[in-house]
Amino acid sequence: MDNESVDMDVLQLEGLKVSPQSSVPAFVLLLLIYIFIMVSNISLVVLISTERSLQQPMYLLFCNMSINDAFGATTIIPRLLSDVFTPMTQRYIHYNDCVLQAFLGHVHAGVTHTVLMIMAFDRYVALCSPLRYAAIMTGRMVAALSAAAWASAFALVLVLVGLSVRLSRCRRVVLNPFCDNASLFKLSCESVLINNIYGLGYTVAIQGSSLGSVVLTYLKIAVVCLRSRSKSLNGKALQTCASHLAAYVILLLVGSIIVTLHRFPQLSDDRKLASILFHVVPPTANTIIYGLQVKAVRQKIMIIFK
Repeated sequence: MDNESVDMDVLQLEGLKVSPQSSVPAFVLLLLIYIFIMVSNISLVVLISTERSLQQPMYLLFCNMSINDAFGATTIIPRLLSDVFTPMTQRYIHYNDCVLQAFLGHVHAGVTHTVLMIMAFDRYVALCSPLRYAAIMTGRMVAALSAAAWASAFALVLVLVGLSVRLSRCRRVVLNPFCDNASLFKLSCESVLINNIYGLGYTVAIQGSSLGSVVLTYLKIAVVCLRSRSKSLNGKALQTCASHLAAYVILLLVGSIIVTLHRFPQLSDDRKLASILFHVVPPTANTIIYGLQVKAVRQKIMIIFK
């Protein structure tokens, strides 16, 4: 009985599906991407933290995004790298480690949405109520909003993964490149109706609220710009909102691809690849967008290089 329980605690993880000939190129490419994500995001956080001129609400929110991107990439990529040269039949992960990876991966996704919502609110206040911006977006307000973004994602994901952990297990094979919530409840032979209902509600709450808030915010910004007919205001709106919109569109596009591919079981390999890209593409693109698009950050980077 003890041996059976030990065996059920050691899961077989599918990992990254690559041919032996593609192992080295896949490892090198993924390693270079991971190094770029970590160096660029950490550098952006250090730059904003040490430069007084950049210690403004918008740039402090960039720090939140960079920390979350580095955190999300570290949750997934190192494990993928460690398994690239291991045969698929010998890729094992302890159940507790699988639960932790699933929890952290979903927290990363949730925080991405909540932080982008706060950034949309910040842009709304800056462009629609510029005279009150300093009074509203104080350091204390930014800290409170950032804490709320992380705490809300943490609490929602804790329930999400907790509902899967409560289930008994009759399988030990994870048919996914990494552990996520769906991987956990698919290990059970019990009814997962509650898991599906909460999972659907969680997805609607996170993605629906982020999409709704971003659309509503930018509609109001567009109305203000059209009414003012000020070239300076419109130019400022385009400059400050372009980076945020680009980051959100990339996140929405990658997330929508994963959701769509879930409807086509025959495209499971494509869905698995898209799930990896969710933890690779946005973290890679965000630092490029914020580092090159935002003028103040770009100028500081150029000064450092010179």
